[in-house]
Amino acid sequence: MPKGSEEHVAARKEEIVGACEKLYQTKSFKEITVKEIGEVTSFTRTSVYNYFENKEEIFLAYLGKEYERWCESLSDVLRLETADAEKLADLLARSLAARPNMLKLLSMNLYEIEAESRVECLTEFKVIFGRAMALIRACLDKFFSDKSEAEKEAFLASFFPFVYGIYPHSVATEKQKTALERAGVRYRYLGIYELSYKTILKLLE
Repeated sequence: MPKGSEEHVAARKEEIVGACEKLYQTKSFKEITVKEIGEVTSFTRTSVYNYFENKEEIFLAYLGKEYERWCESLSDVLRLETADAEKLADLLARSLAARPNMLKLLSMNLYEIEAESRVECLTEFKVIFGRAMALIRACLDKFFSDKSEAEKEAFLASFFPFVYGIYPHSVATEKQKTALERAGVRYRYLGIYELSYKTILKLLE
């Protein structure tokens, strides 16, 4: 455990995660190293290891930060007096469209990130994940009280796996598009919002 007050440790961790977030705007998970993250902070690369064991733990903390931002959006939805299926689908789709980096990490790197992180770090992340799940469930309880317990559980069981897979079905590189064309596969990529809205609306039927 690094020396210093809890506030100091939290500030250092926040700076490291912020550096990771900045690099992720222009580089991929694979390209980013702990050395590069350290170079963006105000302290040395070796100091980074006082707070995180590896790159995966830094990204896990960043993913947790993205989830916290998503939870803020979900909390705003929950404050509404009423919402029908179209309204809830719209708001949830907007909340997801605002978090492309969260969706990208979930679909492309989550397994590796979780596998290489210590259980205490993973537990901290799962607490935030659990908060997001509880907020979605609270929206169902509030706006769709007529739905049965089984129907609400079925929604959650479909919604979260869907969230994990949105990104690659919404964002394609030119190489992927070329390959689809050459393979004769007719596939129209929908944006994150459009794909999410259509799917969530279907799940709420």
